[in-house]
Amino acid sequence: MKLPRRQLLHLAAAAAALPVVSRIARAQAYPTRPVRIIVGSQAYPTRPVRIIVGFPPGGGSDILVRLMSQWLSERLNQAFIVENRPGAGGNIGTEAVVRAPADGYTLLLDGGWNAVNATLYDKLSFNFIRDIAPVAGIMRTSNVVVVHPSFPAKTIPEFIAHARTNPGRISMASPGIGTVAHMSGELFKMMTGVNMVHLPYRGDAPALTDLISGQVQVMFSNTVSSIEHIRAGRLRALAATTATRSDALPDVATVGEFVPGYEASVWWGFGAPKNAPKEIIDKLNQEINAGLADLKIKTRLAELGGTALAGSPADIGRLIADETEKWAKVVKFAGVKAD
Repeated sequence: MKLPRRQLLHLAAAAAALPVVSRIARAQAYPTRPVRIIVGSQAYPTRPVRIIVGFPPGGGSDILVRLMSQWLSERLNQAFIVENRPGAGGNIGTEAVVRAPADGYTLLLDGGWNAVNATLYDKLSFNFIRDIAPVAGIMRTSNVVVVHPSFPAKTIPEFIAHARTNPGRISMASPGIGTVAHMSGELFKMMTGVNMVHLPYRGDAPALTDLISGQVQVMFSNTVSSIEHIRAGRLRALAATTATRSDALPDVATVGEFVPGYEASVWWGFGAPKNAPKEIIDKLNQEINAGLADLKIKTRLAELGGTALAGSPADIGRLIADETEKWAKVVKFAGVKAD
């Protein structure tokens, strides 16, 4: 049967539209497809993004950054590559980002150490608050006062008593001078009057290795690095350093329960070189906060003993300013100097 010309044209148009309809249906069926950010006429990211970490692989910082880099890689359909540049308490990595192009392709894993270093180092070539733009938070957690299982003290009062009868004979490990772990110990010394010998290491992993082997006696370690060792019995937790008990270690007391007013917490976030495009910072903030709301990531953060540090770039900027002011007082009181 020969179709009229008008009907034939309608059928041809309908057939041509089918691929478009099919693509639309597929897009609607999979709403979590990778998102691209448009900056001007350019899509972002069009090439791999570097995340600089100022500490060696294997520590708490490395665990967190790799968790989030995987999320960002999947969400933005581009590789987010972790690059470790350890040294100088995280300053080598920070300076690398300060000097990088402000195009969104170099990010910094920043944290409490940056707030400490602002006062600890007299001759930094950068000003962290001025030269690094806050992007997003990742996690906030407690340090935990951990000792080797053979150590005689099982509580903070027992630890203080032992330290006072053995002045200068207790070695306190840390991931390095000026790290929050180190400064948490200095704050403890300042508020209790105990005398401990500080032994700085190049990162969490080697410090914990020597603590587990009994080469050093105590460490104010972040839960990300130490919680599995605590659960396995390789380390004994005496107290958490935050104002309230850790949800991951609810049976572990806080230092503040015995030393009124003591509080120290650890946080991690992302930064970028100043003048990075606002559109990129805002979109990265949105995608990172989406990750922090994801059940799998929230569960993993809880397993590591922390809570998600969601918020706007301005929120993270205020946290950095507050932490910088707080640790400046401890650095000056303790007379700590960077090597």
